[in-house]
Amino acid sequence: MAKRQLTYDDLAVAFSHKNFSPFYLLYGAEQFFVDRLQKSLLENALESHERDFNQDIVYGAEADAKAVLSICLSYPLMASRRVVVIRDFNQLKENRLFTAYAENPNPSAIVLFVCTGKINTNSNPYRALKKHGVSVEFKSLYTRQIPHWIDRLAKEKGFEIEPRATQMLSDFIGSDLQTIAAELDKLATYVGDRKKVTADDVVHASGQTRDFNVFELQRVLGEKRQNDTVRIAERLLQQSSNPKGESTMIVAVLTSFFTKLWQLSEFQKLRISEKEMASGIGVSPFFIKEYLSSLRRYDEKAIKGAFLSLLAADYELKGGSNRSERLILNLMFRKLFASDQAERVAA
Repeated sequence: MAKRQLTYDDLAVAFSHKNFSPFYLLYGAEQFFVDRLQKSLLENALESHERDFNQDIVYGAEADAKAVLSICLSYPLMASRRVVVIRDFNQLKENRLFTAYAENPNPSAIVLFVCTGKINTNSNPYRALKKHGVSVEFKSLYTRQIPHWIDRLAKEKGFEIEPRATQMLSDFIGSDLQTIAAELDKLATYVGDRKKVTADDVVHASGQTRDFNVFELQRVLGEKRQNDTVRIAERLLQQSSNPKGESTMIVAVLTSFFTKLWQLSEFQKLRISEKEMASGIGVSPFFIKEYLSSLRRYDEKAIKGAFLSLLAADYELKGGSNRSERLILNLMFRKLFASDQAERVAA
């Protein structure tokens, strides 16, 4: 029977109960979890008066491997253990020296090996660390996992967030948990003593208005209301102090929208339930009918065309053109609605 892979929650619970292993190898694209586990380890492994002499945080790009190894092998002073965190361990020159350490670690130390970027776990020292210690890879989250984490982080901060607001944040921010946490902090400040965040709170905290915001833009685009789509986009640029940033955000949100429609079109072929479809594309079951309604207006050809138009706009906004942001978006919307116009002309 295959061994169950450990998760963030497994380590978080273990750390909170002061149940530690001699060392950990943490790596992967989602550093949000790594940072939280590091904080939890430092808070729980040592008492505050023990930290001055028994806690070390070193950075691989700036450190000497032999010196770091010496720290790991050192015994605690007036404490039961010492804690060593090695950030960017994969950037530590001669880190192969830790192959032997993995086989015979200091029993009085807790060492956290943190890697950023890709590592080859089939080569040492990573293979040895993975074999003899606790190893967890934190991959980027799937879109469908983001609403759960928004709700969870909101509860940790002491408030609830209504489903519409959760979906808006998911569409607006994407899968970057660091950014999501920062946005929730902003919302907590905005709502003050209130314990529930609404969709209007998300809109107003972002500096937009009830009628002119990127979520309303997505809705009218999904309904193929061309004039309203262009009007809202134009107002968003007028309201923004950074038109290029605003335009890039609009393109990102609409790309996420059409990605969900494309995924939904594939799920429809499987004849699964609406609840399963909602889970698959990362939206609340409350809103799946809205996406299905939009999908009836955009066939597979239209969705592919939308991706091409969005990709072209993204390229231009990121330096591929000298056109103004307003012109780039107008041309993008013209392409998005071109098939409708052609059909009307043909009729």
